[in-house]
Amino acid sequence: MTADPNRPPRVLVIAGSDSSGGAGIQADIKTVTMLGGYAMTAITAVTAQNTRGVRAVETLSPDFVAAQIDGCLEDIGADAVKVGMLGSADIAEVVADRLEDLPCPIVFDPVMVATSGSVLADPATVEVFDWLMELAALTTPNVPELAALGGPEGMKARNDGGGVAYLAKGGDAEGPMVEDRLVRPGMEDVVWSEARIVTRHTHGTGCTLSSAIATHLGRGLRLEDAVALGRRFVREAMMQAPGFGLGNGPLGHQAVSQAGQN
Repeated sequence: MTADPNRPPRVLVIAGSDSSGGAGIQADIKTVTMLGGYAMTAITAVTAQNTRGVRAVETLSPDFVAAQIDGCLEDIGADAVKVGMLGSADIAEVVADRLEDLPCPIVFDPVMVATSGSVLADPATVEVFDWLMELAALTTPNVPELAALGGPEGMKARNDGGGVAYLAKGGDAEGPMVEDRLVRPGMEDVVWSEARIVTRHTHGTGCTLSSAIATHLGRGLRLEDAVALGRRFVREAMMQAPGFGLGNGPLGHQAVSQAGQN
């Protein structure tokens, strides 16, 4: 589906809130807005956290999460959906149910552990990820998330053996280069390899990337192009980090020029 070029792509973000503003819903809204999209939200959980870690998490009720999704879709509609932190298996199930027949691209960031190391998805929630990965146009696991999901062979075995499309992010791997690999069933892999940006300011990189990709997909771009532009936005935001916090600091979303992002 191609969005109307005369209006901003409508992006519904289903994810948790980060009280310190660097990740989660806050990073998602900043990203969608900076890329010229219209951000809507269905908040799954609220967290008390900062750059050094997550102090507390309160999940919302599945019914209230569903009500947020319904409210957005029934009135404004969506050109793309980004799914991030879900908070519980019951929430994950209601989200998958609501997205089952939605005729727009879905980007699923299978959030399991925060950058600080805090666990954000229990085993029961992870079990529902299979359903969401089958619905998604793209799943964006980092190195430990991909391993927890069974690695490349596990991704290939999903969807009744047809496999699922995913972007294997390499930021957590060792070495001076970062390699991200786009894998799609029946298609040749696309690989991006660039020099690592050496910085402690990486809080919210996964949230930012998945929201950027969703925004570009909502605009009607091909998946490969949406990923390429999303990666560029993240790298620029990392280099523009404001230097806040004593731990894994936030990105500089607001400082990234939109030039060349469309």
